[in-house]
Amino acid sequence: MKKILITGASGFIGSFIVEEALRLGMETWAAVRSTSSRKYLTDSRIHFIELNLQDVASLRRELEGHQFDYVVHAAGVTKALRSDDFFRVNTYGTKNLVEALMSLHMPLEHFVYMSSLSVFGAIREQQPYTEIEPTDTPRPNTAYGRSKLEAERYLASLPSAFPYVILRPTGVYGPREKDYYVMMKSIKGHTDFAVGFKRQDITFVYVGDVVQAVFEALDHGVTGHAYFLSDGSVYQSSTFSDLVHEALGRPWWVRITAPCWLLRVITAVGDIIGHITGRMIVLNNDKYNILKQRNWRCDITLARKELGFDPQWDLSRGVADTVAWYKANGWL
Repeated sequence: MKKILITGASGFIGSFIVEEALRLGMETWAAVRSTSSRKYLTDSRIHFIELNLQDVASLRRELEGHQFDYVVHAAGVTKALRSDDFFRVNTYGTKNLVEALMSLHMPLEHFVYMSSLSVFGAIREQQPYTEIEPTDTPRPNTAYGRSKLEAERYLASLPSAFPYVILRPTGVYGPREKDYYVMMKSIKGHTDFAVGFKRQDITFVYVGDVVQAVFEALDHGVTGHAYFLSDGSVYQSSTFSDLVHEALGRPWWVRITAPCWLLRVITAVGDIIGHITGRMIVLNNDKYNILKQRNWRCDITLARKELGFDPQWDLSRGVADTVAWYKANGWL
């Protein structure tokens, strides 16, 4: 029986990875913090381990005596009050985990790192937009993207024997997700909000397809390679809202498109409020750069070829399933 360690196991994507590992009959270890919710980790077959990703010595003690075949590193933060927090968790947390694993001579078959399309930032923004390619030079325009890129560069600096694979999903949605949920809740409340008047090409990937890519990467990912993940289609900025509106039964709504300069003012105020109150505000400076980006196309050819990645969920099916889950669970 293969033994797998999943960090960020209590999170949106991580909890689904745990479920799939159990379905495949693996000995499944969920790495959590003492404060982590275990709402979606109730299966009695799950083994729990608390890991302090901020300290290599602690990680060595916590991992000592274990021999994992696979590690999926899905732990990370997508929102933070301070830029340093992105690097503390996403960059140095990754570095500390890998150093601990290597110091224990863990005989890993594969280490899968969950990165993001955001490592590339706003590139290829001249119309007509073209797909972001793995050979493009990353220019991340958010602290989140920079922290993920630094983690990728650390992995690339390792000895060739360390069997890492990087996954770079675009916007991941599905049941349990909380960021796109905010948009769905707004539409249910009769308001759809968009930013910018310039054409925006957006890509998405359903969480179930991301999970399948994880296990395909564990099975036959090529060490050192990084793979973009999307559902293979490109959508306009209004498509997601239209599908949500349809799945909600077409409530009356007002569609508001704000200029980028107004969003810039709102997010700047949001950052100030966040620092004063100590609470994370959804519309902050990082979010501004994400929302104003116009081109989210990416080339998934390598994932198809080397992983056998074959996304099963187009946006129409995925949104309908997601909204149905939110309704059934009292979110909408």
